[in-house]
Amino acid sequence: MKLWFAVFLGLVQGITEFLPVSSSGHLAIFQNVFGMTNIEKNHMLFDVLLHMGTLVSVCIVYRKDIADIIRALAGLFRKTDRQSGEKAKSRPAARLIVLLIVATLPLFAAVLLKSYVEKLFENTIFVGMALIVTGLLLFASDRATRGQKNEKNATMTNALFVGIMQAFAIVPGLSRSGSTITAGLFQGFDREFAVKFSFLMSIPAILGANVLSLFDAFSEGVNTSLLPIYLAGVAAAAISGYFAIKLVRYIAKKDRFGGFAYYCWAVGILTIVLTIII
Repeated sequence: MKLWFAVFLGLVQGITEFLPVSSSGHLAIFQNVFGMTNIEKNHMLFDVLLHMGTLVSVCIVYRKDIADIIRALAGLFRKTDRQSGEKAKSRPAARLIVLLIVATLPLFAAVLLKSYVEKLFENTIFVGMALIVTGLLLFASDRATRGQKNEKNATMTNALFVGIMQAFAIVPGLSRSGSTITAGLFQGFDREFAVKFSFLMSIPAILGANVLSLFDAFSEGVNTSLLPIYLAGVAAAAISGYFAIKLVRYIAKKDRFGGFAYYCWAVGILTIVLTIII
């Protein structure tokens, strides 16, 4: 693997993981339409590390929220002085933990469909159609009524619905961030909270999907000479992911996901056409 190719893949991973355009859909298109090497099979460790790189970007952007969550978890194991107000301060973070757990539950059901979903990566007509659906979701999200729900007043049912959308988004072409943000908006989430909740949900999703793969990658053996190249790609994924998250947060506040909707429609239609004529 060349250095430039590793950096290119890192940039693509970081950008498409968080921008609502489906990283899995783009990967399927690159591999099946343009003949790019299958990274997941031929460079499994690099594939896992790229996802970990995007995880780093989430942790940096939402470091304060993650710190609050850790403190809330630690508070479960120690006595709290009711007069200090510490318990009241930790309540929103503790509630956010529960919401995230509820939203993650549907992913366990999605794991049962993993073998079937993997076959869809080779069906670029399906990928193209899924991208068109992603565009419809994004187009609708700009028209959602502005809500005011956050970690203080969102219900478990709200979180579960967003989690179900995340489970559906395991199929290539259906954007995870686009689906979950749109679902949150239609559940009445504040726009900033909808984005934050979507990206915090990605932490257990990424960890769960890649920890086991990491063991498989090491069991197959690691070419240590490629590690510097891999790390360059991971750095590119982390940096581009950081700015992609910042951009999504800005766009959500301005109700401007429509541009991504048109992009998904264009790429989806082009993918279907190229699949038919090639």
